[in-house]
Amino acid sequence: MRLKLMVTLTLLLFIAPLLVGFGGVIAPAFSWLPVLGLQQLSFNGWLQMLAWPGLSHSLLLTLFTGLGSTLLALCWCFIILKQCWHSQYWFKIERLLVPVLAMPHVAFVLGLVLTFSANGWLARILHHLGFSQHLYPSVIHDSYGIGLLLTLAIKETPFLLLMSMAVLQQLNIKQLQQVAASLGYNPQQTWFRLILPLWLPKLRLAIYAVTGYSLAVVDVALIIGPNQPSTFAVLVWQWFNEPNLELLPRAAAGAMLLLLLTAAIIILLRFIEWLLISYCNQWQYRGVTANVKIHNKTGSNHRIAIKLSQALLLFPLLMLPTLAIWSVAQRWRFPDLFPSRYSWRFWQQQLEPLQSLMTNSLILALISSLSAIILAIVCLEYRQKYQRGLSPWLITVPMIAPQISLLFGMQTLIYTLPGQHYWLWLSWSHWLYVFPYVYLALDGAWRSYDVRLDQTARSLGLTGWQTWWQVKMPQMHSALWFAFAMGCSVSLAQYLPTQMLGAGRITTLTTEAVTLASGQDRRVSAIYGLLQGLLPFALFAFAMIMAKSRYSSSHSPSQER
Repeated sequence: MRLKLMVTLTLLLFIAPLLVGFGGVIAPAFSWLPVLGLQQLSFNGWLQMLAWPGLSHSLLLTLFTGLGSTLLALCWCFIILKQCWHSQYWFKIERLLVPVLAMPHVAFVLGLVLTFSANGWLARILHHLGFSQHLYPSVIHDSYGIGLLLTLAIKETPFLLLMSMAVLQQLNIKQLQQVAASLGYNPQQTWFRLILPLWLPKLRLAIYAVTGYSLAVVDVALIIGPNQPSTFAVLVWQWFNEPNLELLPRAAAGAMLLLLLTAAIIILLRFIEWLLISYCNQWQYRGVTANVKIHNKTGSNHRIAIKLSQALLLFPLLMLPTLAIWSVAQRWRFPDLFPSRYSWRFWQQQLEPLQSLMTNSLILALISSLSAIILAIVCLEYRQKYQRGLSPWLITVPMIAPQISLLFGMQTLIYTLPGQHYWLWLSWSHWLYVFPYVYLALDGAWRSYDVRLDQTARSLGLTGWQTWWQVKMPQMHSALWFAFAMGCSVSLAQYLPTQMLGAGRITTLTTEAVTLASGQDRRVSAIYGLLQGLLPFALFAFAMIMAKSRYSSSHSPSQER
């Protein structure tokens, strides 16, 4: 009974903000906002939005960067898997995935700005090589959004690789390749015609999550994306920050349009997936003799895939040294490759505000992660006991839906409630985005757990709690620490929830890093970007150390005997 009550509580905590969020953005979109005295439904917000100059250009930029980055990341992911899966190099890729995923988007983008700006490192290198610094087109705030597209694709490819690992392990690729080889198919044909239609549907939720994020991203687009005009998500965010509250219906209409646009793109991706799988199935029925020949250049393709994976996995990590050097550079004239003077003065100046920001960031990360782990364990135990649980589609709604659309509705309701409980609402919003990642991180471990261990322990006289703590908990030890680090990393990267539900009263490293990205002093920006990147690394390192350590000295075999 207690387990059922906890699952019900989790559902309420999870579904309530979704209903409030979507409902709270639909009503203001049609000019129904009693707090501002708007009590008659109308299309004024939509008309104001449609009359905005450059709206179509902004929507096209959003489609190009969001959909383009998703498809590019998916292609890169498949190329790397096809050539490197279970090869000697694949284990190196596995070791690099966690640190790359731990690095927040904002820290990576700040490093990109310091590298590719007009007086960044690349321009300095080109100058020393005798080339003009204008040789390459700028990817910082470029009008076509190329820089934003590439940035999102680079950061999302490791996520798709991580999600693909579990998928390919379920498919038993080695056995599929052996069967295909016995039928006369070469490795290239096997991957394109046999493994691809099996891999793509199982990766569907991850693809939709990447799509939803790319279409509605705000913090990364503010730092590196186009600004004349900006992407539609940034435009809606600017409308929300208008001092004239009577223009809120326009912002709500924009948030609703962004939600509908995301849903339409996901439907389009589902249709493309159906066409691709249908074609592959028809090819399988026709047989190998009717197959279009695919040239098998295994050696060269393998080298290309290795170079691609090295670039995608090592390039984000190279941003940390860039940020570190800029943070201590006192004098760095162009075109010098390195600073002529170093100083800790900027660190000393920012020491006091950094303590407050790091404290706020860590408190939010710990509260959201620990509560998410506890409730995820409850839901997984309930599913294991009763063979029913939370739907994967429900779990991934916060990952897919545009943040600005969901949070605006939550903000509208919260501001009508008495009291100023900003920490409560902010922790709840962080938990809403942390819980899906924690749940999915623990889902595989719970599915692979052998329930016969519990049955044996209960037959030997252990209670339910003793069985869980002494038998099951040691088996889940590593997965729990990984989920904790994953949850903290997700919380530390949250920008819009902190800005909207914190109402500017609670600031974190991420919010300050984005704010300072447009400032004049790059040293201060580098400090905040570096710390924002190193904090998740430290948490993942701590989790890995704890995961490898003995679960508890009190549970050692000698003491048990």
